[in-house]
Amino acid sequence: MEKVKLNNGVEMPMLGIGTFLLTPDQAEESVYNALKDGYRLIDTANAYVNERGVGRGIKKSGVPREEIFLETKLWPAFYEEEDQVEKTLERLGTDYIDLLLLHQPAGNYMKGYKIMEKAVKEGKVRAIGLSNFDEEKIQEIIENAEIKPTVLQTEAHPYYPQTEMKKFLNKYDIRIQAWYPLGHGDKGLINEEVFTKLAEKYGKSNVQIILRWHIQSNNIVIPGASNPDHIKANIDVFDFKLTDEEMEEISKINKNKRYYYATPETLAGYAAMKPDLDGQK
Repeated sequence: MEKVKLNNGVEMPMLGIGTFLLTPDQAEESVYNALKDGYRLIDTANAYVNERGVGRGIKKSGVPREEIFLETKLWPAFYEEEDQVEKTLERLGTDYIDLLLLHQPAGNYMKGYKIMEKAVKEGKVRAIGLSNFDEEKIQEIIENAEIKPTVLQTEAHPYYPQTEMKKFLNKYDIRIQAWYPLGHGDKGLINEEVFTKLAEKYGKSNVQIILRWHIQSNNIVIPGASNPDHIKANIDVFDFKLTDEEMEEISKINKNKRYYYATPETLAGYAAMKPDLDGQK
């Protein structure tokens, strides 16, 4: 597994499993299978309402906690709750989180960031970052932060490679982590001719070619999966390397096309919506 060193010196695997849209039971099984297959990065969030299942999957795997990079995200409705980090730790069944992100640029995100900084100082969190923030709000965080963000989790894929955002983040040594790494499962993207051609050359699937593109683009990537075969296949991307010419060829399919947009009204709704975290299994 290839790793990246974050701007605070913490090492993070470049490929992990995402648990978005998985029930607690599905998350438990997916995390267990992923860890069994060699994954060491697990991503979840308050809003996924499956943190307890993720925690169970980790325990069930028997993999020592210190070998696992566990990442979760605070939801905007909890940004002002001083004890939300502790509640998140309890749901996950762990005494520390490797990477904690603010999930959305909504609500009192500056207060939420200060709470995360406090958790770092107390040894409850090893690294902090942001998810879905734009350049303006990232700059605002940086200008007011004691501890610099390490990661921006955001939509990124060959149709939307985040070229300009990366230029901005590079100034602060902040890493991109890609969600929707396959373009929300868009068959048009996955079946682009360039991926089909490269898949045949390397004896891989189109999906594996795209995940390899992410790795070589310096994206940390977290494809979601519940199918054990897909989980096993998604991590099998470290035994080949695309050439510079092939990476350049892939860059030509950039359509500046994204699949997720958050309007001001949507963000206001996020700030008001409280997931039923206490009721999750």
